[in-house]
Amino acid sequence: MVTKVFELVSVLLSALVVGVFWGPWLALSRSMAHFEAAVFLAIAHRMNRNLATPMTVLMPLALTSIVPVLFLSYGKQGFYLALVALALLVVALLVTVAVEVPIVKQIATWTVSTLPDDWQRLRDRWVSFHIVRVVAGIAGLAFLVAAAIF
Repeated sequence: MVTKVFELVSVLLSALVVGVFWGPWLALSRSMAHFEAAVFLAIAHRMNRNLATPMTVLMPLALTSIVPVLFLSYGKQGFYLALVALALLVVALLVTVAVEVPIVKQIATWTVSTLPDDWQRLRDRWVSFHIVRVVAGIAGLAFLVAAAIF
């Protein structure tokens, strides 16, 4: 019973994280290349203000919630599935911290009048890595759900 509670909590927290990855990709990221600079900046600045603080708390919380699941499921069928889930979600975190956050921090300093010449390249780099993050997150969540089922 205790194991199922931890599994449910970790699935819920991870689903919230993956939802934040997937939602903006579905709604905006696929279209970023079509926005004029002013529209792109307005969207990027708003997304950063809305998501930075919650995700700073939610991502580590989701990842650490998997640790008790690993301990409680050690030696059982779901253990390796949960381990793969954790690894994939760590990949998503590393992409976020190593690539996406530094780009977003640069974008946060831009205005339409101070836009660098290579702004589209940085935007496209962010979008490309966001796809990696979305795929790793969805796969991690799928493995975590599978671990909870087994």
